[in-house]
Amino acid sequence: MLTVSYFSAGVSSAVATKLVIDQIDRIFYTHIDDQHPDTMRFVKDCEIWFGKPIEVWQSPYFKTVDAVCRYRKFLKNRNSGAPCTEKLKRDVRKQFEYEQRGNLRIMWGMDYTEVDRAERIKVYMPDYEHIFPLIDRHLSKENAHEIMRASGIKRPAMYDLGYHNNNCIGCIKGGMGYFNHIRIDWPEVFVSRAKLERDIGFSIIEGVFLDELDPDRGRHASPIVGDCGILCEIMAL
Repeated sequence: MLTVSYFSAGVSSAVATKLVIDQIDRIFYTHIDDQHPDTMRFVKDCEIWFGKPIEVWQSPYFKTVDAVCRYRKFLKNRNSGAPCTEKLKRDVRKQFEYEQRGNLRIMWGMDYTEVDRAERIKVYMPDYEHIFPLIDRHLSKENAHEIMRASGIKRPAMYDLGYHNNNCIGCIKGGMGYFNHIRIDWPEVFVSRAKLERDIGFSIIEGVFLDELDPDRGRHASPIVGDCGILCEIMAL
């Protein structure tokens, strides 16, 4: 049985991978050009921390969210999700998964608040085994950040800028508060996503186009910081 980590270059994924590193045979990171430039620094730091190589994959056809959405002429909906996730991530690993059917165990970085999401993965991918190290240990996203800090590795810059995930800059899954934050940090990305909406004819945020979004609308939570406690001792090795 081949055990792999689909490493997202986020803190939760990094900590989950480290917790079961002795079980993992291969680590994959799927890169998208919309990621913050600091992401690859974090990937290289984690590679040293893991003591195992991280294989960087990327779609040979699409490099950015904008390219995929324009190709599909679609942004997202509640039923089918976002085309960028499908084309830039799922399709990249599809052939590998097909070849390993019945012989693949996948490690995921969901935390214990995401049990429902983990259960959906089991239903969606029944031909594979799945492990969830954070859920098994009842660790939250905040706990993962504590462990990351104890490791001495600087977390990706997106977190310190106030974002809860190290997703693409201008992630089309974001809401009003998120995009008003993007408007401040990356005004050129905000303008680009607004143009994408108008060109395709779909709104990222249901009911309002970005070029009509009130700058005061929405909520955006403060960064995850996490106090250093006993959990730090788990990974301070």
